[in-house]
Amino acid sequence: MTKIFAGKSPKKTFLGMFAVMSATSIFLNSCNAKNEKTDSEKIILKNPPVAKIVPKIDDENVSTNKRVIYLTFDDGPNRGTENLLKILHKRNVCATAFLVGKHAVGSKKQKEDLELLKKDQLIELANHSFTHAHNKYTDFYKNPAAVVQDFDVAKDSLKLLNKIARTPGRNIWRLNNITVTDLKSSTEAANSLKKAGYQVIGWDLEWKPTNKMELKGKHQEMLKKVDSIFYNDLEKTSRHLVFLTHDQYLTDADSINELDLFIEKLQKSNRFVFRKISEYPKINEVLN
Repeated sequence: MTKIFAGKSPKKTFLGMFAVMSATSIFLNSCNAKNEKTDSEKIILKNPPVAKIVPKIDDENVSTNKRVIYLTFDDGPNRGTENLLKILHKRNVCATAFLVGKHAVGSKKQKEDLELLKKDQLIELANHSFTHAHNKYTDFYKNPAAVVQDFDVAKDSLKLLNKIARTPGRNIWRLNNITVTDLKSSTEAANSLKKAGYQVIGWDLEWKPTNKMELKGKHQEMLKKVDSIFYNDLEKTSRHLVFLTHDQYLTDADSINELDLFIEKLQKSNRFVFRKISEYPKINEVLN
């Protein structure tokens, strides 16, 4: 894979500056505006505020002093979806939810959460398949035509307005400028999705769970990983980091708090901006 550069990341740390940054130094934009709510105000508004429209940031125009983070959450609507929305509104940051079609009809609560997601201006919806491969990934990717059909069913049933997709159980990228397949056995299926017009997005950093399905580790560890990725230019597109975790890990108080602190610290560093995945560089170009 050829690395895509939007200006080489200078060899310096970004998160190590927290101790000397003012607690009130917060970068203001549509997904990063300072939120005046207190920690006790955690109820989602029936009519969530509309995010202010700002010019799109691309890889040529991001300030060399800023890095772009794309918060993405898989497998929704699911346990934890409502808690995710509370965090995003508390911090006023945008994110992308990669939805599973069958989860949208799995229960009354999941149907209600899907409606919350659809109405929320801070959330962008994308495709994470209909069946989630029935959690049998090896078998799923053996049939490329069935994989494409599964994503088509999800797109239609969820009424998605784009063809941005993420493959279940695989970190696969298929954009004009990025081709990555974590397991070679999935290559043909990934190529079929691209041929069908899907822009397949993987991730640069994942916050994984414990065996209890809670976020593993503390936010400080994740901040160091963000710093390391940018310092060592490990992101797929320089200065642009795609972050992944899952709705269902946000059901316990500790996990909710750790994700909230993670976002808060990134904001207060004044070195990062948050964007929806549709603003990832070159994602909207016509695929070859």
